[in-house]
Amino acid sequence: MKDRYRSLHHKHDPESIQKRLDASPKSLLRDFVYGGIDGGVTTFAIVAGVVGANLETRTVLILGIANILADGFSMASSNYLGTKAEIEEKNLIAKYEEEQIEINPEGETEEIRQIFLNKGLDGEALENIVKRITSNRKEWLKIMLSEEYGHGNIIQSPWKAGMMTFTSFLLFGFIPLLPYFFDIENRFAMAIVSTGIAFFGVGAFKSKWTRTSPWLSGLETLAIGSVAAALAYYVGKFLAGE
Repeated sequence: MKDRYRSLHHKHDPESIQKRLDASPKSLLRDFVYGGIDGGVTTFAIVAGVVGANLETRTVLILGIANILADGFSMASSNYLGTKAEIEEKNLIAKYEEEQIEINPEGETEEIRQIFLNKGLDGEALENIVKRITSNRKEWLKIMLSEEYGHGNIIQSPWKAGMMTFTSFLLFGFIPLLPYFFDIENRFAMAIVSTGIAFFGVGAFKSKWTRTSPWLSGLETLAIGSVAAALAYYVGKFLAGE
């Protein structure tokens, strides 16, 4: 367990802490995993469906590549727009709170008091921290956004979020198709194995930032992909009348 936390180790001197707080980087892990799993699942589901329907290899490639480009772009765009909407919402609320501080500073001060009262402060300690916070408009606003509306200080760039999703979708989406670019036997079996390894790999990789075992996380992701592929395969066979 200690080895898994080693990459998160950081210094605790005042200067290092301040640098981390100022940088406030947001991990792209969610976008990578989100795009990778969906890219692998949807493309392999198409491959499984086409094979289940006993269609020709050319159909696998056409539908697979079309899915990678269209669905990958769609997911990236959705992630971009969702992240952008989150930023716009935060900015709108920030503007509203700034106006409220100007119009009703006593009421907004009382909100700060209640926030820290709920955290266990009272008496002189409570009044001191309320006075310090409300004397700094920037920090006052940040605390209101965080405590009242749940908006943290860290929001990812919409472009970075979208590009990471698209890149990961392309990377994992092409894995089930690779055997079909070559004139070899047992292409579907190879697609199953390579995609299964990819699913397990991205799940195990994800566990590096969680408390879950790499094996458990990898098997969980593999199971999700396997269910999606099995559904597509048997739907293809059913629609083909086999």
